[in-house]
Amino acid sequence: MQLIFHSFDLELKHTFTIAHDSRDMQQTLIVELKNGNLSGFGEATSNPYYGATIEKMITSLESIRPLIEEDKLTSPEELWAKVNPYLKDNSFAQCALDEAAHDLFAKKKGQKLYETWDLSIDRNPLTNFTIGIDTVEKMVSKMQELPWPIYKIKLGTDDDLRIVRELRSHTTAAFRVDANCAWSAEQTIKFSGELKNLGVEFIEQPLPADDIEGMKKVFSGSALPVIADESCILESDVLKCYGLFHGVNIKLTKCGGLTSARRMIKEAKDLNMTTMVGCMTESSVGISAIGHLLPLLDYVDMDGSLLIKNDPATGVTFDFGKVIYASENGTGAVLK
Repeated sequence: MQLIFHSFDLELKHTFTIAHDSRDMQQTLIVELKNGNLSGFGEATSNPYYGATIEKMITSLESIRPLIEEDKLTSPEELWAKVNPYLKDNSFAQCALDEAAHDLFAKKKGQKLYETWDLSIDRNPLTNFTIGIDTVEKMVSKMQELPWPIYKIKLGTDDDLRIVRELRSHTTAAFRVDANCAWSAEQTIKFSGELKNLGVEFIEQPLPADDIEGMKKVFSGSALPVIADESCILESDVLKCYGLFHGVNIKLTKCGGLTSARRMIKEAKDLNMTTMVGCMTESSVGISAIGHLLPLLDYVDMDGSLLIKNDPATGVTFDFGKVIYASENGTGAVLK
């Protein structure tokens, strides 16, 4: 195999603001594994909150280039295990490589990735579309720009309930809210009843990840289910979330790719927790990889490619929340 790097600056359609970050551009690294006339693609975006940079990802992967390029790709899982000792401190790099390996492996088999896992796509969940923190007027404008069946609303302001009330007056779509660690236990419990009445399905990561005692209170006192995000990064975190959250939101970049995500999904299901996969503003490369996990999920947040103006790839597309797979094998992602 040949290891190739492609880096891009993804321009966002709108300034994207959450409780601890605001940006107009997203850097991303796309990893290509080339074998003969077939190429597999994987992706990881940079993220200052997690210390992930394009340079660090490339340096980590370059350091094991011979190990990667000599591999026969008997299975993506075997490659993941082989390189993990070297990439265990750089899950973003591991994710990009792992997605590329799965894409190439499925293409070599002449199948779509979900077919290699013997999954049926008949009952896939719809994806939400995320509305970042902004003025209420701009948040309403974003909803009107893209009518959608489910919106995930980023919160973490001094006026969160009013925002949700105002948005509700403009749509009958289902809501999900994500506070990105910005609330207290008392706020979450207090807000949960009205949020439920406003058509909110669940609350994502209301408290800081280290507030264990607060989450115990929220878990027992919230009128809505709570889903872990920042509290569920690695495989070892799933069990830690049991009894604190009703479900987990898994990010491929944080956990190291599809291989580890599938193990996390299985563990969560074994614990009777709901399963969700989210995105990190990836292009169609990373978003297409997420799409093949849909049969295993209760919820999904894979709108990253819809948030950017200059997608460098093609892949899955969307029809009012429904994911439409590309005609190509593998994940379906292709660089333009």
